[in-house]
Amino acid sequence: MASILMLHGSSDLYGASKIFLKSVTALKAAGHEVYIVLSEDGPLIKGLEGSGAVVFLHKLGILRRKYFNPSGLINRAKTIRKANVFLENLIKEKKITHVYSNTAAVLVGALAAKNTGTKHIWHLHEILVSPKWFVLLMGKMINRYADQVVVVSQAVWDSWKVWIDASKMVLLYNGIDYDPYLQDSPNILHEIPSGEDKVIIGMIGRVSHWKGQLYFLDIAQNLLEKHQNIHFLIVGDAYPGTDHFVTEMLAKIKTLALEKEVTYLGYREDIPEILRSLDIFVLPSILPDPLPTVILEAMASAKPVVATAHGGACEMLLDEETGFLMNWDNAAKAATLIEKLILDKSRRLEMGIKGKKRVLEKFSPEAYQSNFVRIFEND
Repeated sequence: MASILMLHGSSDLYGASKIFLKSVTALKAAGHEVYIVLSEDGPLIKGLEGSGAVVFLHKLGILRRKYFNPSGLINRAKTIRKANVFLENLIKEKKITHVYSNTAAVLVGALAAKNTGTKHIWHLHEILVSPKWFVLLMGKMINRYADQVVVVSQAVWDSWKVWIDASKMVLLYNGIDYDPYLQDSPNILHEIPSGEDKVIIGMIGRVSHWKGQLYFLDIAQNLLEKHQNIHFLIVGDAYPGTDHFVTEMLAKIKTLALEKEVTYLGYREDIPEILRSLDIFVLPSILPDPLPTVILEAMASAKPVVATAHGGACEMLLDEETGFLMNWDNAAKAATLIEKLILDKSRRLEMGIKGKKRVLEKFSPEAYQSNFVRIFEND
């Protein structure tokens, strides 16, 4: 039986956190001891404690883009140094056999594992493209400090293979519990103006510089020039300390005079009900999204998915069969693809059914959980 210390960069319930919760649950079900350290309180903790894992709160020095400046990097260095002391003591006290770092933003686990001679597994959910110095630094650090590197898609593999030894890497597609999305749950159309009478086009995700909320609004503006029977839904909040992204999005809604055509719901936990309310799901990420869990959720909900044609979406969708892959830099061109689904309800339904079948066969939670547990048992 392994004794595993698991580190994660957030306490929310977005995609990476949902996968983290499933990973912890699988390890506990296999009989392993699991200890978790998170930087902050949040909705994820209730689920983790429900699995039987032990959760500690201690600032880990998670590295985000807002710290890419001299004062920010000094702040991270100090926080990571303190976190390293805490983790090394925990590793010794709990007789930890494996340290698991979830996402590239969690750096301190690598140091604590190295200093204590503990096996380190790094799970990469990111495709990093800039700044170049950071990509170079992270590639070299991961290769040096990880005994094994798990990647969530071929796109992620390809983005890191220049830095990381292929012998260390393993591809493991995410799989989540699809039951909430398969049930006949209620919808939230009562929260959307004239929602019962319109084609609802929605996106769900963190509000950030790259998730594409502003691009989504540009697409909406293009579509509204030709169609009046549509409404747009945006769900998600920003990382703590980056609320200016929400402010910028709301300002653009006002500037484009889209207040009546766009509903912003902020952070929500009733994602199955929200997806049930949509006719078309859009993922407009302007940078490559590694393997967006929300696409799995939308496909399980039998919704056609239109996503930008880079990152993991290219492995998840079947273009023109379960949805469309669109460009990420031309809103008018992207709108023409979504327009095909606005005009053809039967095609929306057909693509949704095919997407549901695909996600249940190719991205099963059972395969993910068994393969994930095997990583810690094949020493």
